[in-house]
Amino acid sequence: MNSSVNPAFRSAITTGDWEHALITGNGRQGALCYGSPAALHFTLAHEDVFQPVTEPLPAPGTAAALPRLRELLAAGRFADAAGEVCDLAVAEHPGYAETRWIDPLIGTATLTFVADRPGGGWSRGTDLRTGVVVQEWDGVTCEAFVSRPADALIVRITGCGGTLSLGPVEGDPERPIDYTVDDLVLTARFPGADWPGALAGYTVTALTRRTGDEILILVRTTPGPRPSDFDAPPGLRLSELGDPPDFDALLAEHVAVHGELFDRTRLSLPDPRTRQLFDAGRYAIISSTGARPPTLQGVWSGTYAPPWRSGWTIDGNLQAALLAVHTTGTPELMPPLFDLLDSLRDDLRENARRLYGVPGLYAPAHLGTHGRQNHFGPVWCLTFWTAGAAWLGRLYLEHWQHTGDARFLAERALPYLREVAEFHLAFAEISDGRARFSPSYSPENRPSNTNSQATVDATLDVQAVGDVLRALLLHLPGDPAAPRWRELLDALPPYRIAASGELAEWLDPRFDDNHGHRHCSHLYPFYYSGDPVVLEDPALRAAAVKAVEERLRWWLSEASDEMGYGLALLGVAAARLGLASAAYAALTRLSSAYWRPNLVPTHNRDHMFNVDLAGAYPALVAAMLLASRDVDLDGVAQVHLLPALPEQWPTGSVRGLIARGPVRVDLSWRPGHLDATLTSVIGRGVIVDWPRGSVSLSLAAGTPHELHLPL
Repeated sequence: MNSSVNPAFRSAITTGDWEHALITGNGRQGALCYGSPAALHFTLAHEDVFQPVTEPLPAPGTAAALPRLRELLAAGRFADAAGEVCDLAVAEHPGYAETRWIDPLIGTATLTFVADRPGGGWSRGTDLRTGVVVQEWDGVTCEAFVSRPADALIVRITGCGGTLSLGPVEGDPERPIDYTVDDLVLTARFPGADWPGALAGYTVTALTRRTGDEILILVRTTPGPRPSDFDAPPGLRLSELGDPPDFDALLAEHVAVHGELFDRTRLSLPDPRTRQLFDAGRYAIISSTGARPPTLQGVWSGTYAPPWRSGWTIDGNLQAALLAVHTTGTPELMPPLFDLLDSLRDDLRENARRLYGVPGLYAPAHLGTHGRQNHFGPVWCLTFWTAGAAWLGRLYLEHWQHTGDARFLAERALPYLREVAEFHLAFAEISDGRARFSPSYSPENRPSNTNSQATVDATLDVQAVGDVLRALLLHLPGDPAAPRWRELLDALPPYRIAASGELAEWLDPRFDDNHGHRHCSHLYPFYYSGDPVVLEDPALRAAAVKAVEERLRWWLSEASDEMGYGLALLGVAAARLGLASAAYAALTRLSSAYWRPNLVPTHNRDHMFNVDLAGAYPALVAAMLLASRDVDLDGVAQVHLLPALPEQWPTGSVRGLIARGPVRVDLSWRPGHLDATLTSVIGRGVIVDWPRGSVSLSLAAGTPHELHLPL
């Protein structure tokens, strides 16, 4: 084995199931590595290979029916309102008679190596820092990684010979695919998908070089139905890889990029399981973020029918997957989301116009090869979810807060927020100084006293829209639209405390909370910087705490078995509220129930390969160790050290966390003592809180400031 490869774990598991494979990826291409001494398998996927299955339709033209829908909702006929949208859609196009899904991210091919020397002593593992997957048995070693610079899967097998074959992934596609395999070149074409923007096909090319007892294999998927000899950008040409290519040199070039990202943050805790999963989660997100953000399954797929088509689900999934990229010091992983939204912007505008007859942006819950609102039904009344674009707006603000990139703020963030505001200025009704959001929807819950997810005034609407309006007024106070922004902001209704004491999920008192649910979207502010209104009002803070406790009670019961990332988001909210024991309880359940031995998380307990938790788990750990508030125009950062430190971590250290500002924070603690080092790229004031006190500092640009504090 290469001396630079150091697997984070070892396992004796053999498997023919891609869901239990070890993963490696460069963001654009992913490989699932699995098998046994009898045969090694490498199942490939590419971030751009979504099989065109369902022709996108314009969002249904329901704008003219909005007054009628509001009448039904005001009268308490919630299910009727949802049904009316479906009836209108079917009348417009018969394709809406059935649920329409986005196109699936599919596995592109499986490369199989059958060794001429099978044997015993099987072991496998993944080096998270290098991205190398190691599979070995007596006298034989297979190392594999997907190179970022070369944009190809690189495999080295030593100690044996064998035969290679390349073929489609197992199973039957939803629509036929025409395959041809010529030696080690697989060409796939998608017949009948003739609508604009549909991918025509792809090729997978494998090259081999044998030198002595070493076999070197290079594999690349190229979107487009034409043979590829490694001349397609962005990868290197074969001639640039050397002849024969040098595995160690290619690995060193890859580690210079991947390893540098991975090393930005390092964690040490007395709990080795938490540290291992913190690293594994970051590894999965780094490895599956390329020109696009990670899908539900990252950049891995071994099937034609991944759950929920493995697109981008934005009512919590994608936000969870990306939740740690800023706090753990890898902001480069966020712009692919903004690039995706830029590519779909026309669809988001058309959604707003057709659904509600207003300008601005409407983002559907499911994004894929298009951004049209095609996925909804009488139960899942997703056309009523209008907060999606606003929630994504928070991620633009997070990028600004964690990078201080003024050009990004001016050229990308504020123009996006302006369009989101345009939608809500036209959509929200203001009567007697109070704004109302009707229809409304709180993902993916329904009140306990109704039979419908169709609602009015979900708390998330007010929170997400308020974030957008406050940011615009802060940065563009003299804009011609500022008076309208201020009018809507001032009209946003106050939070409601339910009769049982929790922060209510719906502001409309007709709706009773349903705590036995995987989502907790009304705690949205606490996924990020918190909500000053709640934190500074003892009654509201107590209500938010009780809402966390009620949801956590359900999560820790045997009734829950789904959406591990939702528990992580609840844990992050607990940490933001200073609830150390609750955050640790969430973390402990996640550690024990939602990760497989291959260090890939699942959506439900040991069910469905899924990377959302890979982002949310390290975000939860980071939230227990560091919190920060949004930085205002004065540039003063507000940093809280160890806001939710559990008693189970009496000692520990972390380096490379990033607070809003941005301010880099390195921490080390032991009983009675906390050491902290804060560094800012610009001179700024910082207010530092920790469990035993508070202090104000002045940081000089680029100069680390050390603190030695009682704990």
